[in-house]
Order: sequence, then structure tokens, then C-alpha cells
Amino acid sequence: MQNNTFSTLFVGQNLIRLSAVDSTNNFLKMMVSKSEPLPEGTVIMADNQFAGRGQQENTWYSEPGLNLTFSIFLKPVFLPINKQFMLNIAVSNGINKALGRFVKDGITVKWPNDIYYNDSKIGGVLIENSLSGNSFKSSIVGIGMNVNQQKFDIEKTKVATSLYEILQHDVNLIELLAEICSHIESQYLQLKGGNYNRLMKEYLENLYRFNKLGFYRQNGEVFEATITRITEAGQLVLLSSGKERVYNFKEVEFLKD
Repeated sequence: MQNNTFSTLFVGQNLIRLSAVDSTNNFLKMMVSKSEPLPEGTVIMADNQFAGRGQQENTWYSEPGLNLTFSIFLKPVFLPINKQFMLNIAVSNGINKALGRFVKDGITVKWPNDIYYNDSKIGGVLIENSLSGNSFKSSIVGIGMNVNQQKFDIEKTKVATSLYEILQHDVNLIELLAEICSHIESQYLQLKGGNYNRLMKEYLENLYRFNKLGFYRQNGEVFEATITRITEAGQLVLLSSGKERVYNFKEVEFLKD
């Protein structure tokens, strides 16, 4: 399905909507592997994604027809390999700005790849990069967003919420998709322009628990710390008992206060 109604230059201009698929990221990877070139900004959207994945092979559960599950094909060949987390930052900033049109307060980005409303998860991002030597070849940005779902399996999703639960009314999925695509494109173009400091500043301004005391756990040890910064490589920096601790993905767990 071709779509030229989005107010974007390229993200979402080629929109392919599927009734059901195991994973929009997997489907897009299959399309990229074919010999025919795929336009940058192609979006694969699924009404039912029955085997969606989160970071580190975690599973993303979504009730069919009620939420947004989609993937965007990008070609950030301009981005240095050592700055690949900046793509995550640009995408997260874009989602945050898009949701801000619907929810005035409480939306944050939880390191490294979750979108939160207060202390509940509303969405997540999974970026899969393809490299060629020391350069980017392409990136597939998978996004799952809880939109009109009203019931959640707490055992599977832990603490989750949706736009419906926040607003108490349905949100048009295509309108929300168009808004997200527009803002991601804007942030992506900033990334292309090398505006790393501006992107990082905005990311930190909307970062869950930034400069706030919270409880964390590493290897069974529970400690109190403050998020002070994110490194260019995407590591989380915590200040605890006067000392900085630096963590990679999955090395530290956020605990409820």
C-alpha cells in the first residue's frame, strides 16, 4: 500500500500495512535482503504482530488491532559506528515529541529503549543495525506502542499502560503513526546534520529518573543512585555514594521506589 498523505519527506511515504506478521522487523529484514532496492523511510505496519521482540530477545505482547506495531527502514550511512546510540536517541526524542501532542505531561524515555508514562511502560524501541565494514549499511527501527488496549497481562508485561488508559478515549492509529513518523524524521535529519549535543540535551531533559534518586540492582546488590548522564556509546552513568558507576545494557535493573 503506497501512502503519500503523511506530512513527511520520506518516512512513511511508502507504507505497507499487513493484517498479521510474526514481527515487522523480521518482515522488513526479509524485504531488505531482496535484490530490489527499498526506499529509505519505508514503514511496515501490522494490525497483529504475534511474535514481536524487545531488546535482548524479550517478547513484546500486543493485543491485535488496538496498538501500533511497526518498523521503519533507515540508511544512516552518515553516522559513525561509535555514535550508533545517537540513532536510538533521535528515535526516542521523536516518539516523545509525538506523544506530547496527545499527553501533556508524564511521558519520558527510560534507558535504554522504553517509553514510559510516569512509572508505567507505554512503548518500546528495538533498533537492528546492519554494518558493512566500519560503516552503517542500514537500520531497522521497530516500535511498539500501547494505544487503545484496555487490559494487560501483568505477568507478561509487568507494569504497562496505554494511551487509552491515560486519556480514557481511543486514539486513531494512523494519525498517531503519522505524528510519530513526522517527528522521527525531524530528529533523524538533525542527526544527519551532526547536531549531537542538541539531541543529547533533549534526550536527557526527557529521561526517566534523570537527576533523581532511585533504587537499582546489580548482581543482587540493591543501591540508591542518581542518573547523571548517558555516554555517547549509550552507557548509563549512575552516581552512588559519591562514585560514578557505568553500565551497559542489561547490566543494571531499575527498581520501584
